[in-house]
Formats: sequence, C-alpha cells, structure tokens
Amino acid sequence: MGKSTLAEALARVFALAFKRVSFTSELLPADLTGLNVFNPAEDSFRFQPCPLFAQVLLADEINRASPRAQSALLEANGPGWRWLQ
Repeated sequence: MGKSTLAEALARVFALAFKRVSFTSELLPADLTGLNVFNPAEDSFRFQPCPLFAQVLLADEINRASPRAQSALLEANGPGWRWLQ
C-alpha cells in the first residue's frame, strides 16, 4: 500500500524527522521510549532517544506487540497527539 513511503515523503516535504517502528512480540517498552546508557569514560549516564522522539512516527502492526509495549506507546502519547487512521 505504500504507507511507509507516503509517511516518509510527507516528512521530507515538511522537513520533519521520520521514524518507523515495526511492532513485534519481542519489542520492549524501552525500545520505544528511550533509555539511559552509562558511559564509563565520562562516569555519567547519557540518554539514548528512541523512535518516539521523531516528529512523524509510523507504527506498524501495533496489535502484534505485547500489552506492555502498547501501554508504553499510549502513555508516551499524551493528550496532544493526533492519530491518523
């Protein structure tokens, strides 16, 4: 159907960041929301952002994800998000 191509093209036209997430049964909530990674050289944590920080996010096959991953997606969205269906 070309969903990925269309979403990526629209993101490029409007100069927005685009990410695609393929939901699988192995997907963890941290894979969506990001995590802190320890850097021993600097003796500090560095935040590693994940796909939810993109301005255009294509979430593919949400129904295949675990309930915890679906819940993380919904919690991160908040009331200001718009869903296209």
